[in-house]
Amino acid sequence: MLRALSKLIDRLSESLALRKGLLPLIGLVLICLNFIVQFLPLGWFSSSNLLLHLGLIVAILGLMLAWAL
Repeated sequence: MLRALSKLIDRLSESLALRKGLLPLIGLVLICLNFIVQFLPLGWFSSSNLLLHLGLIVAILGLMLAWAL
């Protein structure tokens, strides 16, 4: 199990090293989607700002990884 997780992290870091701006771009898309979703009547999904929080986490993680790689 630990070996499979290690291989997954290695493959993920190798692919992200070539595409350093991918995770921040995905984070920005999630933030923009949250802006659109908040005007739709979707119940808790539109009022919770879930996409905003996920977008911020993904974007910050992407910037940290891009700086490290």
